Parts: sequence; structure tokens; C-alpha cells
Amino acid sequence: MSIPGIRRTLTGAAALLVGLTLGAAAPAEAAPVALVTDPAAYVDPFVGSTRGGNTWPGATRPFGMIAWSPTATTGDQTSAPASNGYDWNVTRLRGFSLTHVNGAGCSPGAAGDVPIMPYVGPVDSSPTADTKDAKYASSFSHANESATPGRYAVTLDSGARADVAVNTRAGVGDFTFPAGSEASLLFRTSNSLNGSEDASITISPERRTVEGWVLTGGFCGRRGNGGGATNPNRRSYYKVYFSAAFDRDFARTGTWQNSTLTPDSLSASGGEGYLTGADRAGKGSGGWVGFDTTTDSDVRMRVGISYVSLSGAAANRDTEVPDGVTPSTVGEATRAAWNAELKRIRVGGGTEDRTKAFYTAVYHSLMQPQTMNDLDGQYLGADMKTYRIRPGQKAAYGTFSGWDQYRAQIQLLGLLRPDVAGDMATSMADFAAQNGGVWDRWLHLGAPTHVMTGDPAAPTLATWYAMGVRNFDSRAALDSLVRQATVQNPDALSDAGCPGQCKGQRPTLNTYLALKYAANDICHCWGGAAETLENSLADYSLAMWAQRAGRGDLARQFRPRGDYWKNTYNPAVGHQAARRADGSWQAGFTPSTDVGFAQGSSATYTWMVPQNVSGLATLMGGRPAAAARLDSLFHDENGNWAVLGGNALRYDPTNEPGIHAPWLYNGLGQPWKTQETVRQIVDTAYGTGPGGLPGNDDLGTMSAWYVFAAIGMFPQVPGRAEMLLGSPVFTRVEINRSNNVRLTINAGTTDKYVQSTRLNGSRLTRSWLPESFVQRGGTLDFTLGTTANTSWATGPADLPKDN
Repeated sequence: MSIPGIRRTLTGAAALLVGLTLGAAAPAEAAPVALVTDPAAYVDPFVGSTRGGNTWPGATRPFGMIAWSPTATTGDQTSAPASNGYDWNVTRLRGFSLTHVNGAGCSPGAAGDVPIMPYVGPVDSSPTADTKDAKYASSFSHANESATPGRYAVTLDSGARADVAVNTRAGVGDFTFPAGSEASLLFRTSNSLNGSEDASITISPERRTVEGWVLTGGFCGRRGNGGGATNPNRRSYYKVYFSAAFDRDFARTGTWQNSTLTPDSLSASGGEGYLTGADRAGKGSGGWVGFDTTTDSDVRMRVGISYVSLSGAAANRDTEVPDGVTPSTVGEATRAAWNAELKRIRVGGGTEDRTKAFYTAVYHSLMQPQTMNDLDGQYLGADMKTYRIRPGQKAAYGTFSGWDQYRAQIQLLGLLRPDVAGDMATSMADFAAQNGGVWDRWLHLGAPTHVMTGDPAAPTLATWYAMGVRNFDSRAALDSLVRQATVQNPDALSDAGCPGQCKGQRPTLNTYLALKYAANDICHCWGGAAETLENSLADYSLAMWAQRAGRGDLARQFRPRGDYWKNTYNPAVGHQAARRADGSWQAGFTPSTDVGFAQGSSATYTWMVPQNVSGLATLMGGRPAAAARLDSLFHDENGNWAVLGGNALRYDPTNEPGIHAPWLYNGLGQPWKTQETVRQIVDTAYGTGPGGLPGNDDLGTMSAWYVFAAIGMFPQVPGRAEMLLGSPVFTRVEINRSNNVRLTINAGTTDKYVQSTRLNGSRLTRSWLPESFVQRGGTLDFTLGTTANTSWATGPADLPKDN
């Protein structure tokens, strides 16, 4: 069944194919290249919804607060089949939740708040007591499911249908039931993906409203490498309110708490806790409203959310989805909003599949950051207090998976929406101030979760500053980050949450500064070598930022710290390695080890020095020797491509520490290998269909990598704005930054290898673009061919600048 205005993205037998390989290169274009005029038509929200991509297909708006999407079940009400509740291969749902985070790696990830389930049949037992989701859930077929930017619909096998569309903070849903059936909407208020501390629901038949809230949090609270039972994220750090209004009277009402069902009741409360399985099963609260379907089987519900108050949720609802709107009208408006964002980067001359993969990647990249403030400007702070956005700030934004995002997604955000990047920088600075001056490395909403390693806020803001972002208090932000990098904070010696969620930011800082590396045996971190590499890059970024800002004293202070990575490079084995406080190396080293590292091996992390490729090459015996070693990262011992992951000695496209590695050939004087390696990854690790992402999208990071690869350029190093060149898969690209700077990329074909380039009409012999291209705009012309040009951009003067 289809609904007008919704494009069926995957149907029938074709929907079962999880495509990975994209189409062949397009032929040369003789006529002017036609740019895509309706990019939203190429977006498939199902891409990445299996194979570990952890995306979700539901309705959201660019940088939206509400994200209305299904929560699936495999028979355990305390868990979900994937990080964000939905997996393409699981076709049974227990509700449609109002909040989601794109592509997070922990399972369950975060949010999934207030699942709302259209249920056919009598509500005669507590839905919370249905611990295996045997009764109050329904199967469905993908043939009856559809999604487009801003709208999602599915007909369940029970006969109930949900059709939802959203604005930024509110949405509207049409729920249709079989005529004459006993029909209800269940509000599982306590059943967030990670559970909850408390929840409340109030039903008003007179006002035709259902309102409530859930007090929750718990991101990554179950992960085994994050402290187990002492995990610091098994706690509440936000309360989300909802206010739903209906277009018709209720025929029945009721609530439940734990196993007790109370028909006709109008209120209930109670949380589930943050455990799982038998420790949580059967706990929690919620309510339901029923409808008479004798003559009318359609129910329309408008719902708003807020992280501040019930009144804020109601105001967001009535302003953004006023009475009289429909999923069609709201969906069309949000689709137009998505088109406005997607058109900031227009492409032409590519294959159909590459265009689909491209615009879906842009779509996933611009879900983040999330709007935090209500329409009146109030938002929830990191300390769970209420604040108001600053004068001139258009929005407060939250949710930042720093370790992931600073390698690609924040650069794409800064390129397309420098205004949003500046407001996000302001928000991050304010969250840090509310958190005792600590810039946490992974924020869910505005709250610290401590996940991962390093100090990613530093390279993030430094990169935005390099890209020309100025709508934030850059001096105050720099001073605050410098303090974090120079003054040891109270949690620096804590092992709480270690290794995966160590509470201390810049852990064991005093010892780190004394030794000039993170000692693996006493670092209070995930891994000493990884921490050293991350901090070196962060400190290098701070030096670059200080230099641009005319703070020469700070630049001189931090620039040497950017080379501390050399102190964990073990020349005896030719790799980064874990080092102890007494200076000795961790015993038992092999290149495949993850001892001293975080979600990666030494073979991967050894290349994580984008700020000093020449220095790394020198330690490896020179550029030719380093390039030969890099070859072995992308090929197996027989010379075959090995870029799909699964081998600790080879390239891993599924995780962030090495995603810049294909571009390092530019700095090693062999740029044609960047061109062929990036193209191989683009055409095999990525694709269309539910399996079209190689791994966790991580708030759009993997998608952003694809966007840059597809347009033929990639950020050289965090903290700067130069771009390394590959080869585009489109013959024309036009980028219109929100600050009115325009970038144009032309190529006569989509062949793999660069033969020559011209920048603003002048011959370009370098494999990189100066910062002025991003900051002020320009035109880049490629001449591409089918064979490698091994002389282009290989001279010493033409290599990317570093150090």
C-alpha cells in the first residue's frame, strides 16, 4: 500500500537485496552538466539500517529535536535489535519513539524515548508485563513500509497503520485501524532504549490530550568495556516531556504500572531502571487511549516534545504543527526544508546509484547536531538546569560524538553550514561551563557521557575557526580548552568508567606533560598510545587556532606538544605501541594488538598522524618506504584489495582512527594511489540499500567521509582548512556555503585518475587545495583519465604542507 507524497524506497524482492557495489563510471559529458534539482528524491532513509550502520528510517528535519521512528523487538522488551532500535532484518515493532541518535555504536545506543504503539485488540493486561513483546507488538512487511525525508509510514500485520511527519520539535501522525476493531494507542512512557529512572503520564479526556515525561539517560551504560556495574552512565541526565493532542474523543482510557493494569485510570508513574533482562523486565509505566472505530477508524495526533517543560512541549506542538495540519502538509514542508539543505551541495554527471548514495550521505550528515531549545529559547543544560540561548544565537545545539565526528562530519558541517557550526561551538562552550569547565568528549544532548578517548572538542572548534566560522566567542572558547589541556581536572586520576568511558578528560594530565606521552600502565585512559596520538592532534589543533588568532604565546606552547606522538612510536617494531611509565614498552607486541589503543589496532593507529606525515615517513625510512608500508594496509599478502574490514592488519572502513589513511599517499608523493584507493572504498565498502554503510554511521561521520570522497577532496588535518585531492565521481559539483561562499568542481569524466588540475584557471601542480578555497571560494577543474599519471603532484614542492 502506498500513500500519496511518500516515495516507496524499497519494495518486493528488490527490497531484500542489500546492495554494496555502485554503478560504473559515467561517460564523458559533452553538453553542460545538469545538476540535480530535487536531491530529496535521491535520499533513501533505509541506507545503513543493517550491517551495523545503526541508522533509522523515521521522520526528522535538518538538525531536528524530534525524530519519530520505529522501535523493533526480537522478543526482549528491555533491549532492541540495533543501537537505535531499528534493524532492516527485524520486522516486528513495539512502538514509534520520538527521539533518536543517528548511528551510535553502543547497543542500545541512546534515546528511543516514549514509544507509541497503535494496537488492535483489547488492552486487558499490562503491556509492561508483556516482557517478550509477544502481545503488544506487531510484525510487518517491508512491502508495506515507506520513508522519505521528513515522513515515514508502515502498515502493520495487525491492520493498524502509522503515517507520521515532523517539523523541528513536533510531529503529526495519522493512525488508521481496521473498521470495527478495538483500537488503542499505547504510550510506553518509561520504555526508553536504555530504560529510565522515572516516568509519568497524564490523560485528559476533556482536553483530548496525553502528556507526560521520562527521566532517563544511560548512553553506553551497558557496554562491557565501560566499567560494568560501576559504569558512570547508568544514570539520568535528561528529562524529555511530550504533549499529544487528538482530533477526536477517547472511547477508553487506562494506565499501568509494572504488572498492574488500571482501566479508566488517567495517570501513572514509575521507571524501569537501567539494567536489562530479568533485572528490568516487567518494570515501568504507561497509559493508553482507545477509540470507537464503528464509523471512523482514523485517528490524528499532534505531538510536541521539550527538554524543559510540559508547557514548552505543548507550545512547540501548537506552533509547529497547528490544528488542521496533516502528515502530507507537514511532510511536504519538511521535505522542502531538506531540499534546501541538500541543495547546498549540488552534483551532476554521476550514476544513479552514486547519486543516491551521495544525497543519502549528506542527509545523514545533517541530522546532527540536534536542536535543543524550545521556541521560546529555553534549553536543558549539561547540569539539568534550564538556560536560555544567548543574544544572536539562533539555536542551542547538542549531541556530539567527538572522537568520531572531528575526522569528517564537523568539516562537512563547517563547509555547508558555518552558521550552525558557530552556534554549536557556542553551545559546546556553554555546556562545558555548566560542567565545571570540562569539555566532555561525547555529549548526548548537552550531557557528558565520557565515551571514547582524547580531547575532540579542541580539533573541532579549531577546524571550524580555520574554515572561517566566527559566530562564537572564540577567544573565551580557546582559553577554556587551553585550561583543560594545561590544568589537571579533579577526575583525571579516576578509573570510573574505564576503559571505554573514563570519566577524566585529559586523564593523568600532569604525568602526561612530564613524560610527554600517556603511560599505558597508569594513564586512567582507554589506551596510552591512542591517548597520546589523540592529544598530540588536539594540541596541534590548538596551536593552529592560536596562531590564526594572533596568540603566538599559545601557539609556541602547544606546537611542540603536537609531536608527542613520536614518544609512543617504537622504532624497534616500526609501530605505535603501548609504553609504560618507566619508559619500557608493553610486552607481547604485534601489529594487530589493541593493547594501548581504542577500537583499533596498532596497524591502524600508527598512521594517525595527519599533522606530520613527513615526520612519520622519516621514522619509517623515507616516503617511498612509508608508501610501501601503506600499500600493505590496503592490500593483502597477495596484492588483492583489503578495504572492507575484518582484519586487524588491514584498513578498517567501519571505524574512525584510520579513515584518513587513504589520503596519506598525497603526502608521500604518490597521489595516484589515493585516487585508486579512495575509489575502491567508495565502490565496494559503500553503496545503496540497507547495507550501504560499512559500519556505525557515528552521527554522520561515515556518511561525511563518503561525501568528501565523492567530490574528490578531503580535509587534510583537523585544525586547518586545506583539502587533499582525490578524484570526483561526478562531473560537476557546486557548493554554496551558508555564508555565500561558492565552490565549484568540474571534471569532464568520472574516470579514476587525475591527469591535471586547474585552480581558478591557473595550472595546479599540487595534490591539495589552499585554505583560501574553502574560506573564499573558487573553481577547481579536473582532467581525469583511465590510467595513473605518476608524475602529477609528486615533486617535493607540490606535497601537502605539514608540521
